[in-house]
Amino acid sequence: MTPVQPKLSTDFVFVIADDVSLLMVLIDTNPFFWSAANTTSLSFSKFLSHVVAFLNSVLLLNQLNQVVVIATGINTCDYVYDSAAAGALPNQRAESLLQKLVEFVVKDEQLGKEDSVDGIGSSLLSGSLSMALCYIQRVFRSGPHHPQPRILCLHGSPDGPEQYVAIMNAIFSAQRSMVPIDSCLLGAQHSAFLQQASYITGGVYLKPQQLDGLFQYLSTVFASDLYSRNFLQLPKPVGVDFRAS
Repeated sequence: MTPVQPKLSTDFVFVIADDVSLLMVLIDTNPFFWSAANTTSLSFSKFLSHVVAFLNSVLLLNQLNQVVVIATGINTCDYVYDSAAAGALPNQRAESLLQKLVEFVVKDEQLGKEDSVDGIGSSLLSGSLSMALCYIQRVFRSGPHHPQPRILCLHGSPDGPEQYVAIMNAIFSAQRSMVPIDSCLLGAQHSAFLQQASYITGGVYLKPQQLDGLFQYLSTVFASDLYSRNFLQLPKPVGVDFRAS
């Protein structure tokens, strides 16, 4: 009788592929928002401490997980951290990220002075979403075995009506590529853009009620991979504002 060949190795490969995440984190660095939020319970320094702890937890969940951080300013956007190309020790992640953020904030401020941009109060969310989708497309084209990508927007600035068309194009592009856009809103008011982005792409929209416990919100809601979300009860939005801006 011919023995049956086990399929453990093949199934094991697919389980690992479903369990590996590529997390694109978009950080809002709008100085106008954080100068106003500094008087409340969450300052920018406390916010970064929560974010760094969350990024470390995601990387510890699976050694194959990858984290990419994109800073969203009022004049420009840029990659500030990539765990796959950082080349730094785990205890140096915070130093590398903070140094890049400082350099980005200075550059963003200089661009504002040179171009004399009026302070609308909104960040370039459309630009950071486009950069995240471009990075994800490069990952898709790298080969059949790649981590499952998702986007997390840590946003607090109000929506910019002039970005409506560009943001909707990015949302539909993410939907076509089956990339969920998660949203964690830090501002006082809800964001119609991010509500639509999370609803259309199948992501999670959350507005924490206690910003002092931001790390708990991030770790319990946004740290799980896409495969594990099928077995979790994640927050669902009460309503979505579909009005055009």
